[in-house]
Amino acid sequence: MILLKRAYDPPDGRDGYRVLVERLWPRGVRKTDLQLDAWLKDVAPSSELRRWFGHDPARWREFTARYRRELRERPAAEALAELVRRASIRTVTLVYGARDETHNGAVVLRGEIQRALAERTPESHP
Repeated sequence: MILLKRAYDPPDGRDGYRVLVERLWPRGVRKTDLQLDAWLKDVAPSSELRRWFGHDPARWREFTARYRRELRERPAAEALAELVRRASIRTVTLVYGARDETHNGAVVLRGEIQRALAERTPESHP
């Protein structure tokens, strides 16, 4: 299961592996309050893409396409593969800082993780 949670929402025992998926630390949040297992800056949208998008819903479709392209390149692809691996064995919560819960990088990232998990073929057993 892949959950999404704003950095400003309290951690929960059901969150599993909690990972911040932003390049910048969320404003006004203490590191101890997030209770993170990891901070994967490399899987976040590039600074250039983040600034271009500006959380403008009118740019959402183009942002999604550009971000997906970034996720196919190193080092983002390696960080994405790690999240897919973890999500295959336990709950992963993608922690993000955006106010808009519908138009943010974590939403795209969750979709990419889900797609990768669906494409995995079960290992055959003798």
